[in-house]
Amino acid sequence: MGIVLRGGTVITADSEYLADVRIEGSTVSTVGQGLVRSGDTVIDAAGCYLLPGGIDPHTHFDLDVGSTRTADDFASGTQAAIAGGTTTIIDYAAQARGGTLHAALAEWHAKADGNCYADYGFHMGITDYNPAVADEMSQMVAAGVTSFKMYLAYKSLKVDDKTVFQALRRSREIGALVGFHCENGDAIDMLVQEAIEAGNTSPRYHALTRPAIAEAEATNRVIALAEMAGAPVFIVHLTCKGALEAVIRAKSRGIAVYTETCPQYLLLDESCYAADGFEAAKYVMSPPLRTLTDQAALWNGLSAGFFDCLATDHCSFNYQRQKELGRQDFSKIPNGGPGVEHRLALIYTYGVLTGKITLQQMVALTSTNAAKLFGLFPRKGTIAPGSDADIVVWNPDASSVITAAAQTQRVDYTPYEGWRQRGRAEYVFLRGREVAKGGTIRQEALGEYLSRKPFPIRRED
Repeated sequence: MGIVLRGGTVITADSEYLADVRIEGSTVSTVGQGLVRSGDTVIDAAGCYLLPGGIDPHTHFDLDVGSTRTADDFASGTQAAIAGGTTTIIDYAAQARGGTLHAALAEWHAKADGNCYADYGFHMGITDYNPAVADEMSQMVAAGVTSFKMYLAYKSLKVDDKTVFQALRRSREIGALVGFHCENGDAIDMLVQEAIEAGNTSPRYHALTRPAIAEAEATNRVIALAEMAGAPVFIVHLTCKGALEAVIRAKSRGIAVYTETCPQYLLLDESCYAADGFEAAKYVMSPPLRTLTDQAALWNGLSAGFFDCLATDHCSFNYQRQKELGRQDFSKIPNGGPGVEHRLALIYTYGVLTGKITLQQMVALTSTNAAKLFGLFPRKGTIAPGSDADIVVWNPDASSVITAAAQTQRVDYTPYEGWRQRGRAEYVFLRGREVAKGGTIRQEALGEYLSRKPFPIRRED
């Protein structure tokens, strides 16, 4: 006996067609017509799209930032992901200064294992680089952690150019992809200090002390170092025109540079920092929201195929008692915002339905490309025989209004309060198991750890 999703329109990154999808066990067995057999469970998907389960390659669940811990842990965060049609997340483990990568991986497994409603993997953040860490990087790849992250900002996390260059060289040797948070941290630290000393402590100074040029400069620098190292590079949460132009130039020269952006940078802008009182703290994230000009450039880049992934950088903190830690000093506001639950509906509503991108591009950006970049394809990221039966039955006619009161995310606000959205995940399947129906989540943590394949090493001719 199997499950047949009958009469829907299958959407992949490169095709759209009417078909039934037959699920047997944990995988897709057949895509075609007339697939129902005696004893099957049949779900009427007429009028709906059948999408591969979403993959969010950028989340921060159960993250201790020193002064507090994120509002969403792996349980609530992955429940929210499932509610919105995302069936796989890749979270960022973080090496402590002076610690080992193995210790960080063990810590993140302890937090996630047995608590996830979606399948999950880890990137590994590197803050210290030395010969022992270089050895550990290859051991991480053997353990299925085939991507790393380095920060050019934040005092407790940022690394220098020598460290970047060494790690990129090492990544090429072992088949790994290194992602970068690109902001000029040294310049930003000075600007923040000057603002505080001048008494400019309100949330809007978060954006003013993290200008777009600081992101564009760091993006250019990382790409140059990657080119010298002969290594691929991934730019996370790109927000501005200048950084995108650096990526486009590099791609035109054949440099292996990949990038993501996030819904908040496509839909929100710097005017959010003009909110009365402390309300602007809800939008304190790094990099900050940018101008409408930057926003337009991002949409154009998305349409033209210069972006590979649409992630969320979900890093939620409650407005009350958490964001309020910085009420007297914007630099103490925990950075980040929620988003994993609403990613698919937002990009469908404001991207597909407005004609900015196609349904195939939506699937590529929210699932397929991440699967390919991070060693999960074709197991994840598509609907095809042999692939995991991670499938979303998407109702394009459903409509709703986003509110904090109705969300699954365990946080007391949403930056999209009152926003209208079209489309809804009517059914969500994870490896052939129905994990959500009509927005109701199955109360069983079925998520499994994903050991990922190495990144293909591109040899010089």
